Amino acid sequence: MKKEITVLFILMVGLTSCLRLDSQLFNSEELSEYKFDSYTGNRELGTLPSIYAVADSMRNLVTFTSNSSEGAAKLYGVYLGNINHIATDTVILYCHGNAKHMDNYWNRAKLLAHVGGKHRFGVLMFDYRGYGMSEGKSSEKNIYADAEAALKWLQSNGLTSSRLIVYGYSLGSAPSTEIASSTYSLQPIKLLLEAPFASSEVMVQDAGKLALPGSYFTSAKINNADKIKQVKIPFMWMHGTADSFLSIQTHGEVLYKNYSGTKGEAYRIAGAEHGDLPMVFGYNNYINAINDFITK
Repeated sequence: MKKEITVLFILMVGLTSCLRLDSQLFNSEELSEYKFDSYTGNRELGTLPSIYAVADSMRNLVTFTSNSSEGAAKLYGVYLGNINHIATDTVILYCHGNAKHMDNYWNRAKLLAHVGGKHRFGVLMFDYRGYGMSEGKSSEKNIYADAEAALKWLQSNGLTSSRLIVYGYSLGSAPSTEIASSTYSLQPIKLLLEAPFASSEVMVQDAGKLALPGSYFTSAKINNADKIKQVKIPFMWMHGTADSFLSIQTHGEVLYKNYSGTKGEAYRIAGAEHGDLPMVFGYNNYINAINDFITK
């Protein structure tokens, strides 16, 4: 009887933990409108220096439809640059982290819009299902479909694979690594990951320190560390040594070690936490490192 109660308790803990960790993995927040520079909530990197401003005329709110086996959803994105120039520009597809919505990551998109000089590269950032004004509910399957929808939008505006760069931050490392390791509408020529996670399994083990499989705690089966083995394009990895959310030792280092492509660059930023790497690195250093990787 005691054994049966113990097993039941473990199953109940597993179920409730699965629901809890899935909600943390996709920690979205709905919006009725995007504020961008006028957003008053707390956001990553606080307030950027004015030199990184982006003119309203170069900030384009766009929509596209994401289709998956779980249904269709209308997504929102923001394109920094001139949409009419996508057919000739090189574009960075930015897949953001797990928190809130695009307003939370607006400063990061603005920094990317200044890589190599203001608007040298176009930047497309989008909200996954359930984030911001995007419809639906996020899941592992759906964030891949959402990234594919963003690629199709770029393709419909004239972008070709030879001019696509993919950048994934935190949760965004999952769709970014998926795109770079599989066959999608467009195939990137270079991949950048900032503070990526090795797998949902490692994330669970780090969080709980329990000798139980990750499937007890989350329905996601993301394994970036395995998928990166299939990535052969040049790869740039950045991670803070003080990251307390996704440890550089158990996540970033493992993933980078598994990469065996044509060119790998690693930046271990001393003292950087999970959300402040560009600031601790130094905005100019961060921008210049990305530019050097893309252009060399």
